[in-house]
Amino acid sequence: MELLFLEPVFKEAIWGGTRLREVFGYGIPSDITGECWAISAHKNGECKIAGGMYDGRLLGSLWKEKPELFGNYPGNQFPLLVKIIDAKNDLSIQVHPDDCYAKLHENGSLGKTECWYILDCEPGTEIVIGHHAKDREEMESMIRNHQWKEFIRTVPIKKGDFFQIDPGCVHAIKGGTLILETQQSSDITYRVYDYDRLSDGKPRQLHVEQSIETIRAPFREDKTIPGTEKVPGAVHTHLVTCQFYSVDKYDIEGVFTKEFKKYFTNISVISGKGSVNGIPLEAGQHFIVPAKSGECRLEGKMSVICSNPE
Repeated sequence: MELLFLEPVFKEAIWGGTRLREVFGYGIPSDITGECWAISAHKNGECKIAGGMYDGRLLGSLWKEKPELFGNYPGNQFPLLVKIIDAKNDLSIQVHPDDCYAKLHENGSLGKTECWYILDCEPGTEIVIGHHAKDREEMESMIRNHQWKEFIRTVPIKKGDFFQIDPGCVHAIKGGTLILETQQSSDITYRVYDYDRLSDGKPRQLHVEQSIETIRAPFREDKTIPGTEKVPGAVHTHLVTCQFYSVDKYDIEGVFTKEFKKYFTNISVISGKGSVNGIPLEAGQHFIVPAKSGECRLEGKMSVICSNPE
């Protein structure tokens, strides 16, 4: 079974920058490029297969027409979306809905559970995770009264940190951060606050009512503690398992072989270079290992992040 390499889709954003070009050598559309949708079958940014027998095919059509490539995983859409995000400036303070809310209020969309691996950040960078309201009443009052300083909870971050962001969790990436995001295949984001910024001379749309309905209060931190083990040819770090995905990191030095799980596996090369089954790899490449591919041989000095649907 041949590996499915993908052509990334790029998204410009008010907070984007140039690091996708500087770090990964991508041909980005402008100097405010915020997102690389690296493995995506979402209609707002669908990747094409690059090379091989399915060259030029859209991932979503392959999902429908060749379900055996994905182990006949249940569901009518490719379940995951993998992105690299370059935040030159702060993103809006936001929250995502769960599947039930999104299905009801967003034309049957999936909700958005996601996780972040910090690829790099400037010294002293923080991230927004959670809030300080003691209950739903105080949360609503703080939002309506624009008490952002009291409301928003920030934590310091460093390269290699990992965060699981469940629906209902207030969150935001701050400027100077480069992350790899693994998420459900959804593009639903509710902005609760955007620092009163203007885009084309107008404030960006906020979703205050939806945010109040979906934010969990009080905030409870569910800190995932990644477990690390040495395996032949690599150091394996299990980052998270939730109901939608599991995510693992492998720091490979030499030859590492693995037979992946029964469905399919998304792989992103985040640093270094090497090869997979003899195919050259470098940082910034992303591919899917189809179901029943047998043993994969990864060789070189590189770090990869793998995600599987659960």
